[in-house]
Amino acid sequence: MILRSLLFVPGDRPERMAKAMGVGADALILDLEDAVAPPAKPAARLAVGEFLRAHPGPRSVALFVRVNPLDSAELAADLAALPGTAPDGVVLPKAEGARSIRALAERLGAIGVTAPILPVATETAAAVFQLGTYGEVADHLAGVTWGAEDLPAAIGATSAREADGSYTPVYQMVRTLALLSGHAAGVPAIETVVPDFRDLDALAGYAARARRDGFTGMMAIHPAQVPVINAAFTPSPEELDHARRVVAAFAADPGAGALQLDGRMIDAPHLKAAQRLLARAGQVSPR
Repeated sequence: MILRSLLFVPGDRPERMAKAMGVGADALILDLEDAVAPPAKPAARLAVGEFLRAHPGPRSVALFVRVNPLDSAELAADLAALPGTAPDGVVLPKAEGARSIRALAERLGAIGVTAPILPVATETAAAVFQLGTYGEVADHLAGVTWGAEDLPAAIGATSAREADGSYTPVYQMVRTLALLSGHAAGVPAIETVVPDFRDLDALAGYAARARRDGFTGMMAIHPAQVPVINAAFTPSPEELDHARRVVAAFAADPGAGALQLDGRMIDAPHLKAAQRLLARAGQVSPR
C-alpha cells in the first residue's frame, strides 16, 4: 500500500468523500473523531458505512476510518458501523503504544474487521514514552503518525510553534521520536498535517524537509495539499536514475565494499538507500 498522501474527510460530509476520491490522494481518512461534532456522529457513522460498502475492494484509493479514542464512549458505536465494510485501515487517535494497538485489534477482530491500524502516536504525554513499543505489534500496523495539536492541550502548553511557524524544541523532539518509532517498527512513518492549507509554498518546503528527514508520506487536511505532498514524496527521474546506477555498480562488482561513482565514494549505506528508493518506486524488492 503506497501512502504518500492521506487526506482527511469529515465523516458527516458524504458529498466530500465522493469528490475526494478524484483528487489524487493515496488514501482518504474518513473521520469520525475531531472533524465531526458530537450531535452529527450518528449520521457520520451511517455515511461512512454506506460509502465503504459502495466502494468495495480492491480500491484505487485506500479508505481509512479514524475512530474515536479507546477511552471514548463513542468508540463502541464507531466500531458497530464497520462490520461488512472492509476498510483498508483504521486510524487510532491518542494511541499509547503497543497496548493500545492490541486492544483495538482485539475489538476489530471481534467484529470481523482485520484492517491494519495507523496510530496517532503522540497526542498524550504518556504516549510519547510508549513510542518504542510499536515494533511489538508491527504486524497490526499500517504505519505510525504523529500530531502537534492535541499534545499542547494535554500538557498545558500555549503553543507547539515558534513565532515563525517552526516547532518549539519539545515538538521537534516528539516529531523525531515518532519518525524513529515508525522506522524501528519497520512500517511507514507518516508526517503530520500542515494546518494552513492556503500557503502551498510553505507546504512544499515542509513536505520536502519531511521526506529529507525520513518520513515516507504525509497527511493532508485539504484537497489542494494533495498534489504538493505527492510531488514531494515521489522520487524524481534523476533520483531514480542515480539509484539504478548505484545498484548496477555494486552488481557489477559484488565483492567491493566501496566504489567510486560520479567522482564520489559510495558504500553499503548508499546501496541500501538506493535499493529502498527503488523499492518505494516499485522497481525492485528491498533486500
